[in-house]
Amino acid sequence: MHIIVFFVFILPATIWSMSNLAVEEINGGVVFATKVVPGSSMTAICGLLDEMVKIKVAAAPEKGKANQCLLDFLAKQLGVKKNAVKIVSGKTNPIKSVQVLGISVEQLSNKLNLNKHSVGQ
Repeated sequence: MHIIVFFVFILPATIWSMSNLAVEEINGGVVFATKVVPGSSMTAICGLLDEMVKIKVAAAPEKGKANQCLLDFLAKQLGVKKNAVKIVSGKTNPIKSVQVLGISVEQLSNKLNLNKHSVGQ
């Protein structure tokens, strides 16, 4: 007989809502949702859509190219190292949860100019 034990750790988190964007502040970083549109002519932030950041990426959605393009773009825009940005869910889905370490909710909003963007198309 085998006994399997699961441990679940609930870490303190603060959930913020900025201009319709839901952001969770956890462990010295943030987690937020993105809607990724691969195969675009250029990589750019389109705005906010249903509490998510809509981002068009130039890479095709094959072999993780669009995901890597997203991570590289966000690291550059946010001024953090590439290994500080990771996809925590949705790697094969256009809707992804992204974690960025080393920034606050305010820094995320300012560096992505989210206060200036309206709802994406």
